[in-house]
Amino acid sequence: MAESTIDSESSELAVPAETAVDQCMGLERSESCVIVTDAKREPIGEALYRAARERTENATILRYPPGDQHGEEPPEPVAAAMRDGDVVLAPTTKSLSHTRARTDATDAGGRVATLPGITEEVFTTGLDADYEAIEHHSHAVFEQVGDASEIRVTAPAGTDITFAVAGREWRQDTGIVHQPGEMSNLPAGETFISPESANGTFVVDGTMRPYGLLESDRTLTFEVEDGYVTSISDDRIREQVETAAEEVGQDAYNLAELGIGTNVAVTELIGSVLLDEKAAGTVHIAIGDDAGIGGDTDAPLHLDGIIRKPTVHADGELVELPAPRSSE
Repeated sequence: MAESTIDSESSELAVPAETAVDQCMGLERSESCVIVTDAKREPIGEALYRAARERTENATILRYPPGDQHGEEPPEPVAAAMRDGDVVLAPTTKSLSHTRARTDATDAGGRVATLPGITEEVFTTGLDADYEAIEHHSHAVFEQVGDASEIRVTAPAGTDITFAVAGREWRQDTGIVHQPGEMSNLPAGETFISPESANGTFVVDGTMRPYGLLESDRTLTFEVEDGYVTSISDDRIREQVETAAEEVGQDAYNLAELGIGTNVAVTELIGSVLLDEKAAGTVHIAIGDDAGIGGDTDAPLHLDGIIRKPTVHADGELVELPAPRSSE
C-alpha cells in the first residue's frame, strides 16, 4: 500500500517537474543540472532530479538541513555546486533567492530557479500555467513602469506608500529562464524592483509569513520613512526583524522590494507566499535583504507581504494590472 502511494505521488509530481525542466529552464543534453533541496522538500527535489536525468547525464541532487531564516546562506559545498551548474533548481524550505550563493551562481552564468517553501500542492497547481502568457503580462507591466521615477501604491485596507525608483532597475520574473545568468522563482510571474527609498504606510491583507493567508478581518501594518520600516503592528514579525537587527542593525528594517504580480493562472490566494506574491492583480512589499535584486543591503531575512486590490500609479499615470484568468 505504501509503495502505491509513493508511486502515485511521484506520478503527480512528474508533469510539473517536466514543465520546470523543459519549458521553464530549457535544459539541454550537454548541460549540467544541480538540484538543491532538503528533507521537507525532498519529494519535489527527487521529481526534478528524475526529470533532469531524462535530459542530461550530468544531473546532481544535494540535500542539506533547512536553514533558520529565509535568505540564510547554504553550506559552502552546496554554494560551490550551485556556482558550477549550468542549470540550478532549488526547492527548499528556506529561500535561497536572496543569497550570495544564488547571485554567485547567476554571476557565473548559471540559470537558476528557486522554489522557496514549495509544497506539493503549489508545485502541481502553480506550474499548470502558460508561461508564455505570464511572460507577456510581465512585459506589459514593465512597459508601464520601467521609465518611472516614482511609484505610488494605494489599496482599500489602508496602504498608501510612495517609492523612489529612478536609480534602480526593474526586473521580470517570467518563469522562462533560458539565457545565461537569468534567475526566476517557480511558480513565476512578477515585475519587481528594489526601490531607492520609500515613504508611507503599507497594510498587508493577503499572505505573509509566519501566518500564511490572513483571515479576512486581520491586517498587518507597517510604517515606512526614508526607505526603512519604522513601525510594525505585529509582535511576531517585529521579533523576526529585531532578531535580524541584532546581526546587521538598521539594514534589517530596509524596505527591500516592490513587486507586481503577473501570473493570471493564480485565481485566489492560498497562503503560500511563493505562489500568492505572483497572483495577478496583487502587489507585494518586502523587508530586509535586497542585494540579490539590484539593491545594496545585505540582511539575513526577506519578508514579503501581499496586498489585495492595489491601485498603482507610475509618475502619476495609472498602471493597468493584469487580471486573474477567471476574471478575464
